[in-house]
Amino acid sequence: MKTRYSSIIASIAAAMAVITPAFAQAAPAAGAGGGIASLIPLVLIMVIFYFLLIRPQQKKLKQQRTLIDELKKGDSVITGGGFYGKITDVKDDILKIDIADGVRVKVKRDTIIGLAD
Repeated sequence: MKTRYSSIIASIAAAMAVITPAFAQAAPAAGAGGGIASLIPLVLIMVIFYFLLIRPQQKKLKQQRTLIDELKKGDSVITGGGFYGKITDVKDDILKIDIADGVRVKVKRDTIIGLAD
């Protein structure tokens, strides 16, 4: 059994001795043209990520920021906690929302996720 493994190891070592010089000579030629060519797939992936993930997310964040900045008294809104209500008072970063008859809560402006229908 031991001789069987030693013969396999010897044949692999002999093959490596033959193969290594051939790859060593071919490496500079392939490396010179392969540098820029290997960057092309990376650049394409970055462009795809930009148009499919980053750009739509930035557009959505901009729309949300515009919505939050334009809130005014009388708007029906939905909070991040899922409450539907009508804005009764606006002060800087705090909104008072009437969520039921006689029930008013104060919320930060950033917790509003959208306008209610």
